[in-house]
Amino acid sequence: MPLSRTTLRRSYQAAVLLSVLAVAPLTWAWLTSSGYRAVAGSSAGWVSEVPAAPAALVLGAGARGTTPSPMLARRLDISAELYRAGKVKAILLSGDNSRADYDEPTVMRDYLLARRIPAGALVLDYAGFDTWDSCVRARDVFGATRLTVVTQVFHLPRAVALCRTAGLETFGVGDDSARQWVSTYSYAAREFAASAKGFLDSVVLDAAPVFPGPRETTLDDALRAG
Repeated sequence: MPLSRTTLRRSYQAAVLLSVLAVAPLTWAWLTSSGYRAVAGSSAGWVSEVPAAPAALVLGAGARGTTPSPMLARRLDISAELYRAGKVKAILLSGDNSRADYDEPTVMRDYLLARRIPAGALVLDYAGFDTWDSCVRARDVFGATRLTVVTQVFHLPRAVALCRTAGLETFGVGDDSARQWVSTYSYAAREFAASAKGFLDSVVLDAAPVFPGPRETTLDDALRAG
């Protein structure tokens, strides 16, 4: 039995509405972060594009035993460049330590220590289970108000948008070399779902992190020492 013109019209309208709703979180992340992003290595003087901030926030991206994943290593390298250039005084390393045999923040710290970043400049957040948690904990647990978030380019709009939605004055620096490890289509698919979750957690629910506290002074101490 053929569908009526009214049914077809309503089906089309519903499809359009669903499409708009599906891309809305990505659009939100892109617009919220617009003007607050830079690409590492995009030019010889890319560091000059990054405003000075008290701290860099490096988001975890996987570790294999005691070795950071290639993507995480690039994030750490960028944070080291920012530190050496005087763009940040401390580096907040936020990652997953939900199991005794998996400790991203310690792997991140050891990687930077091996590259002669002072131990006193490194602050570890063991409960950065996702981007929103890392941003909220940077604000509530570590007392940050302004920072530079470091990640990959495909993740950068969401990371900046979430930190800014959390009330942090945030600029972001992204690494654009990740395409050599995973296809661009994989990034797009991941960000499609992750942006929707991030929008829900931050804008709709203002969700608390998995571990919301207590307040620590380690970042304060690192900044005073720096």
